[in-house]
Amino acid sequence: MSARRLLQLILLVQALAALGIGLAAVQIFGASRWQGLAAGLGSVVLVRLCINANNFLMSARFASPTPEEYRVRGLGARLRLFWEEFSASMLQSSWTMPRASACTRIHSGSTAPPVLLLHGYGCNSGYWSQLLPRLDAAGISHATVDLEPLMGDIDGYAPLVKRAVDSLLAATGASRVVIVAHSMGGLVARAWMRACGTGKVARVITLGTPHHGTCLAAFGLGLNAAQMRRTLRDEPPECAWLRRLAQGEDAAARALVTSIFSHQDNIIAPQTSSELPGARNLAVGGVGHVALGRNRRVLDIVMEELAAVHGQGEAVH
Repeated sequence: MSARRLLQLILLVQALAALGIGLAAVQIFGASRWQGLAAGLGSVVLVRLCINANNFLMSARFASPTPEEYRVRGLGARLRLFWEEFSASMLQSSWTMPRASACTRIHSGSTAPPVLLLHGYGCNSGYWSQLLPRLDAAGISHATVDLEPLMGDIDGYAPLVKRAVDSLLAATGASRVVIVAHSMGGLVARAWMRACGTGKVARVITLGTPHHGTCLAAFGLGLNAAQMRRTLRDEPPECAWLRRLAQGEDAAARALVTSIFSHQDNIIAPQTSSELPGARNLAVGGVGHVALGRNRRVLDIVMEELAAVHGQGEAVH
């Protein structure tokens, strides 16, 4: 089952639950129809809000120390962090991703290297709804990939990436591609480079990728979730797959990576798991995991990194 179909099914279940609660409120408690509608929808939103809050609580249990300059101070700032993450999660899972499919946009005459976008665990191409308009505005050709099967082997996604890269390069006439990847997508990009080499890579920009695993992956389903697991009790903490991935890389491959991460990530814990030795590591504060793909500060950094690659001469033939 694809992520789009799964999310559509979850939305249907939520709608039926809201309807059932609303009918119960009207027929059992004598509420008006509008009150019943509010009760049904409010109950679903409350459950989603609690799930989001629980993610923050679980990530706090395994959190890495937060540097002074990245701490979120005050109730207002904490509420803004939570609201941005909750809003991003609701919009992505209830609107953009259930309607999305992989797409390609070629800007003829562009000299900027094309961009391939890789989403994270349980997502699809709809995750990039806020970055795509920026790429279009900058005249940057791009393509997205839906990583399927949903709970498959991360190494198994490498052929999908290879085909997408070859197709994008052929369509643009470029010699190298920039990969922008969220969460698990960053590991997919690294697995692809290990399998196919780095000759076609201008840059890999990862957002909130668990390069050393995340403790919350223990609650995920599928082989890909198992490949992202990390523990605070064992030494080394990374699972065997992550260790093999690291062993298959050299310094040149690591130097191609820019890892952007948040010290308040509510899915990647410890948050410094996103720091990749030998890569360009850029930290931000006050941003949740899903919100990394929508936050203006983060997207500004992504666009700056793309501009830097272009300025270094990674252009089309």
